[in-house]
Order: sequence, then C-alpha cells, then structure tokens
Amino acid sequence: MNENSSNMARNLSGVWPVFQTPYHADESIDYATLQREIDWLFHRGADGVVLAMVSEVLRLSGDERRELAQAACKFSGGRTIISVGAETGRMAEEYARHAEQSGAAAVMAAPPVSIGIGEEEMAAYFRRIIRAVSLPVIVQDASGYVGRPIPLSLYGQLIEEFGDRVYFKPEATPIGPRLSALRDATGGRAKVFEGTGGIALVDSYRRGIVGTIPGADLIDAVVSLWRALAAGDEKRIYRISLPLIAIVSLQNSLDAFLAIEKYLLVKQGIFRNTIVRGPVGYRLDDETRREVDRLFELVKESL
Repeated sequence: MNENSSNMARNLSGVWPVFQTPYHADESIDYATLQREIDWLFHRGADGVVLAMVSEVLRLSGDERRELAQAACKFSGGRTIISVGAETGRMAEEYARHAEQSGAAAVMAAPPVSIGIGEEEMAAYFRRIIRAVSLPVIVQDASGYVGRPIPLSLYGQLIEEFGDRVYFKPEATPIGPRLSALRDATGGRAKVFEGTGGIALVDSYRRGIVGTIPGADLIDAVVSLWRALAAGDEKRIYRISLPLIAIVSLQNSLDAFLAIEKYLLVKQGIFRNTIVRGPVGYRLDDETRREVDRLFELVKESL
C-alpha cells in the first residue's frame, strides 16, 4: 500500500460507490468496461469504490473474486474497499489477506448468509477477520438483502477491542434509531457508512455518519447531495434527495438493484449491456423501465 492509500485507509470518509460488475456475452468479466466504470466514478467525484454485494460477489467463483479485487485495486490506485464476507471464517480470512496484498484501502465483511449464528459465533467470525489484516474493517449488516441483523452490543465489543480500525455499515431497520443508539452507546466513537443507496442518507448524515456506500448508477446525485449536506444547503438537500429516494425505492431487492443500476449505466454510456448472472429473482419490465426513465430525468434536473 502506498503512502496516499495508507493515509486514506486510516480515515475513510465520503462517497464510496459499489461498482457493478460488467460481463461479456458469455458472462465472463469485462475488465475494459470495469476500468471505464471506475474511471468514470472518480471523474464524477467518488472518494473511492467498493466491491460488494451489488458487484455480484455471491455469484462469482473464489478465483473470480480474487481477480476482480486485484483489478479494482489496480484501476482505483488502491482506493477500493473489498468485501470479504464468506460462509466460513477461514474463507473470509483468506479473502481479507488477499485484499490487503492487492493494495486495498479497507475490507468489509457481512456475516455468513446460509446459517443463522448467535452473537458469540458472530463475534469470533469478525475478530478473525480483523486480526488477519492491518487494514480498517467495515462490519456490514447486510440484512437489507440477506441474513439477520447484527446485535448493536457486538459493535460496541469490537470498538472496545480494536478501536478506530473498525467501521460499521448498519442496514437493519429502523436504520435511524439504531444508528443513534449505536452512536450513543459508543460515546460517538462508532464510525458509520450509510448503505441504503441514498434513501436514508439525509437522516443518517444528521445522526453523524462519516460516509455513504451507494450504487454506481446515481453517482452525480449522491455526490451532489453529500456536498449539499456538508454545506448545510437545506433547499438543495431536499431538491436532490426526493427524486433520488423515489428512484432508489424501486430497487427493493438485490436483483432489483442489479437490474436497474445496470440499465442506468447502459443509459449513461458506461456499460455495453445489462447482463446479470442468473438465475435472477427480478427482471425490469417495460412499465418499471419507463418509471425509471421519468425519475432519472427528475434526478438530473435536480442537480
């Protein structure tokens, strides 16, 4: 990790979108389009990029995850957070070590999704990941998509043990009250990224988050909203956030995020196609597509 990446890793903040994974017609990863996407995200004001659920990590082989992590770190100059969550602690530790070797700025981990585990097992899982690397580790509650909510008490334990190297991405509802409870229980020490695609960004910002991890498709709106929040520009905040919330509200499942985000990336000239590895649980129909088009125009008009 170079000096700039090391400094960034110690103080993660701002807008870090999750990139979509582009494919060729045979469903192999299209790395030329990935580089174009990452370059475009930085050009639009992103502070870094993230390889995570919406990058289809659950649909990649282990080798593909490692190759994609290496490519993302290369294309971003190390300004990448790599999702390392897995079904076993051993696998998660391996992914975490590989991410660090690849030059990642940080790693992020959700609990296993195929089994329900108690707080003690979950704590052991996260401790193993944190101890395996020297990078910041973002503890992700991915229960908005998969799994069960992470107990707030576990967050507090990890802060006490590992200090400010631990960040959090809570997605369990109710997000706002849980975020405030986490903040208050840790005396303001918990460093939190918002992860609802922007739906809860305004409320979460007012509760003390350090950054947001949205999708890639609406980067202009999220960056503009983040800057408006930092400036305290209330009129601009709500002018941007209302159409943004409306379009993200259509993305009400993991596969809906994939379908709509890839559609909008094609619409903006970044992706060549909307291929998602199947089987899929959601397909964009014509009526939803027309609504996405209408809302996307409102988003652009708000900027």
